[in-house]
Amino acid sequence: MTITSCKVTSQEPAKTDIVIGKKLKWSDKMALTLMKRHPESYMLDDAKKPKWDYVHALVLHSIEELYKKNPDPRYKAYVRGYVDILVQADGSINTYEFDKYNIDLVLPGRLLFDVYATSKEDKYLKALQLIRKQLSEQPRTQSGGFWHKQIYPNQMWLDGLYMGEPFYAEYTAKFENGKSFDDIAKQFEVIQLKATDPKTGLLYHGWDESKQMPWANKETGNSPNFWSRSLGWYVMALVDVLDYMPKDHPKRKELIQYLNNASEAILKFQDKSSGLWYQVTDKGGEKDNYLEASGSAMFSYAFAKGANKGYLPAKFKKAANKAFDGLTTVLIKKVDEDGGITLTNCCQVAGLGGNPYRDGSYEYYVNERKKDNDPKATGPFILAAIELNR
Repeated sequence: MTITSCKVTSQEPAKTDIVIGKKLKWSDKMALTLMKRHPESYMLDDAKKPKWDYVHALVLHSIEELYKKNPDPRYKAYVRGYVDILVQADGSINTYEFDKYNIDLVLPGRLLFDVYATSKEDKYLKALQLIRKQLSEQPRTQSGGFWHKQIYPNQMWLDGLYMGEPFYAEYTAKFENGKSFDDIAKQFEVIQLKATDPKTGLLYHGWDESKQMPWANKETGNSPNFWSRSLGWYVMALVDVLDYMPKDHPKRKELIQYLNNASEAILKFQDKSSGLWYQVTDKGGEKDNYLEASGSAMFSYAFAKGANKGYLPAKFKKAANKAFDGLTTVLIKKVDEDGGITLTNCCQVAGLGGNPYRDGSYEYYVNERKKDNDPKATGPFILAAIELNR
């Protein structure tokens, strides 16, 4: 099911009159910066044409959350513009490749819930059902965890928990009377059991059940290092899934415990002076390691939301504020004349295996390229600013 044609009304970005005032909250400041620099939402991440993609979805989800706090109609229109250019009249989705079973492509489905709820247009419901169908057919490890992608057999990555489970949780709560919550909890159970390091309590970036990948430890199947962003995806997945998990569900306490376990382990590695975290989480101060924006923003969001919701002790709200201070004072290096802000030290991409081959070594993570205002950092930055009311 591959649809690639895409109609874009205009390749020229519209002239924008967005004003970014000094007194605005950080959430609005970042959202308006991105909207000014990328006048059409499909242009996020410097994309030249519309694409169904998790990076767009992460930023647009944060703008949806911001709209709930500050109902500026420009925010709603910006999110809707992305969905409308990609979802077709029959519910098919341009550029979405169903048969690749890529769990990253489930995440943008989160944007469809509100659009369907407000418009009641059938095409959005059909698109939601299509994404849900992918999860029904997604290949799994023998222990029941979703493969990260068809091209990565028998592998679960921490990233995948955020890519799949919040959508899955919201869908089952809204359309299936909660029938899939056991399966959602199972995804966390498998990765918690298989990928947690007994010494630090941190979770490894990836786990290969077959232990066949050259990056996989021959005894455990785990990748060799702790990558802050992958841990960030994991704790964000937990706090977002808990929004939908019923209070009386027997697995809810387990998920809250996983959040506490992972958060306690992560907290130990927060840099004392900046409040940030290093790219390779447990190796602060080693050669070429650096204080990284996306993982730090994700931890700030998950800690703040976890504390606000009562899942985590109050000390995590303090840690979240300290991290946010680091983001705004250490990593936002300059403010443009128009008030626009730029978050630096964002790792652009990191993965395992593939071609060219990524070995998960320390050298691999610290040498991957960086990109200012990368969406994987700006989306969580907005979410953290909302939770902290900064």
